[in-house]
Formats: sequence, structure tokens, C-alpha cells
Amino acid sequence: MKYFFILGTNQAISFAELSAVLDKTALTLPYANVAIIDQAEIIDAEQLIKRLGGIIKIGRLFAETKVDTAAMLSAIKPLARPAPGKFKFGFSYYGPGRLNLKPLGMELKKFLSGNGTSCRWVVSREPTLSSVVVEQNGLLKNGAEFVLIRTGNKILIGQTLAVQPFKDLEMRDYGRPARDDLSGMLPPKLAQILINLARVKKTEKLLDPFCGSGTVLTEAALMGYQNLIGTDASKKAIDDTEKNLKWTLQNFQFFPPQRDPVKAVAIFPATAGPRQGGGNFQLNTIDATKISESLKSNSVDAIVTEPFLGPQRGKIDTRATVRELENLYAASLAQFHKILKPGGRIVMIWPVFNTPSGRIMLSQKIISRLKIVPPLSQANQTLPGTTGRQTLLYGREGQKVWREIIILEK
Repeated sequence: MKYFFILGTNQAISFAELSAVLDKTALTLPYANVAIIDQAEIIDAEQLIKRLGGIIKIGRLFAETKVDTAAMLSAIKPLARPAPGKFKFGFSYYGPGRLNLKPLGMELKKFLSGNGTSCRWVVSREPTLSSVVVEQNGLLKNGAEFVLIRTGNKILIGQTLAVQPFKDLEMRDYGRPARDDLSGMLPPKLAQILINLARVKKTEKLLDPFCGSGTVLTEAALMGYQNLIGTDASKKAIDDTEKNLKWTLQNFQFFPPQRDPVKAVAIFPATAGPRQGGGNFQLNTIDATKISESLKSNSVDAIVTEPFLGPQRGKIDTRATVRELENLYAASLAQFHKILKPGGRIVMIWPVFNTPSGRIMLSQKIISRLKIVPPLSQANQTLPGTTGRQTLLYGREGQKVWREIIILEK
């Protein structure tokens, strides 16, 4: 069975996360923001996409045809099954140039109407339908989004099975009870990506030593991680994390740790109400530069964190800020090395300062005895979003401070 994954804006980050979660080397990239995997296991797309912060859509490929309206229509007809009420359908094209979909859409409407099916063709100004358009028009429930991927002189045809749960992500970002806009907020989908890059088992111990308002911990809890530790030098941060953990687990479904969406094991039904998550949470006010005084040596399996990235407002002495952060991070990393188990990973955010004179990044000399883990295979290290120093970049045009994702191993 072949599945397609539509990558997010940060292609390298999305592909690195997907590779880590599926633990596959057979992923291919037929087009810039499309990944494909051919495997025997069935994927539960609705559940898998809930834990993939960098994936926009997941679907299954079912045909390969010529770039020809009649051939594409013939492949799509068997899946255009009438649904209760009006059947809604749409197309998304991924590939070079543009593909004229009007003849295909008109022929499909004609076919459905001829069978007595009331239908509507959902269109967009762009060659692809966004997750919002797909969701709000009910294409996954009362119709279909057909995805067309061009590879050379062929078209791969698939049907979308799930889209990114943008409403839930937005609510967890902006609706949580405790927020600290002054010190910065880690987006929930980026927290998911960092956790996935850590490749830590659900039963192993995961630590966020700069937990802030608890985004890493709340997302990890929802993803089914059972042994979570959050520490921060700020008592307010610990209080905020506790509030957000309780709120999140009361309002969102958590992912049962014993289930695997890649093998299509049934999870609780989509109609289930809010559920209280389990797991072991430890929250303590601890300075990261002294954390080995409180946690045992070789006791933590993975560390996932976004430390203080420096002041975000006003006039900033960037060089002085970089020196201060390098000192903070170096001292913290030395402590992390003590408490991390051999082979354990650290997935960490470092700031990248965009200045009129160029981009300023922290020195990698501060990692000490830890080693950098390349997030991508050699063949994919030139994807948009890589840095050239075996790390990943997360940011958008116009931002003064971007995020560098660095993976370290003991």
C-alpha cells in the first residue's frame, strides 16, 4: 500500500519528523512538499496526523495514469461513491507547472449527476486545497479530496484520509489558561515535532528542563508519553505548566501509549468525549544549570526543550545576548550530559538572530562531549530548511529571531 504525506512549509523539518516517526528509509520525495511510502502495514491516518506537527495531509495512493483526463477520470470513478446528502469533491495538484483540472471536474460532475447523485465541486484559487477548505467543506466525511501528484509523464492519484487538526492546535496554542507572551510561546505543532525527533519510547523518561508554560509536556502527554518531568528556574513557569497540563488533559483526547497508528490498531472512536490522561508527571522549580543536584546521573532517556531565547523586544545588543546565551546553554548542557543515559538524545531549540549585517548563530563549541545527530540522511540534507551544520531552521520571513533545531546525543 502506498501512502502520501503533504509536508508543511518547513520541508526539511517535516521530512525529518516523518522519517523519525515511521522509522523508515523507504520514504521518497517525488515533489518538493510530497513524501510517499510503500509498506505492508495499514496506516490509521486520522490518529497518526494528530501526533505529526509538520504534516498537513495524509492519504492513500490508488492509481497511476497518463496525464490524460479520460484516464484520470476512469481511475477516480470507483471512489466517487455517493454519500448521504450532497457529494462534495475537490482536487489538489502537486507537481511542476499547472494542471488544467476543469475538464476532469466537469466530467466527474457529469458522471455523478448521471447516476442521480447531487454533487458540488469545491474549488480554490490555488492548485491545492488547504486543510481548512477540506475540513470546512466536509470533503473527508461527505465526499472526497482527490490528490494528483505528477512524476515525469505520469500522474499518481490518491485520496486524502486526514488533514492536520488545525482547530485543536489553535485552541491549545491560544486557548490555554496560562500564557507568557513576554518570554515567548512554543507552538504546539513545533513541540510535537521536537518530541518526535527525540525518538523516545512512550514508557521512557522525558524531561523539559526549561518547561515555561508546559507546551512540550502537554503535547507529550497527549501523544501518550507516561513518564514526564518538567523543571524551570521560575516558580510561575511551574504553576503555569500545572494549570495547562490539567486543562489540556481535561479538554483533549490523549493518545493511548500502547496503540500504534502505523499498524491501524483501533483507537477510541472519534465521537468520544474529553478524557482524562494518565501518566506520571513531576514538576519542580530547578535551575537547569544545577539540575544534576536534583536528578540522578544517567536517569533521563531524552531531553526536549526550548530555553530562553533572549529578549524579543526593544533595542538588543545581539552580540552580548549571544555570549550570555552561550554561557547559559553551555552550563546547562554540561548538566544534561550528567543526567542523560548513554545513547540518550537532546532535542533543543537555539535562537538564530537575523540582523541587517547577516544571520548570527550560537557556536556549536558549547555542546562539549555531546555529539550532533544529523536529522536527515545525506541525500536529503539540501532540503529547504537545513542549515549546512546538520541542524534545521524554523522561522518565517520578517522574523527577527528564528529557531534552530539541534539534535544531540550522549
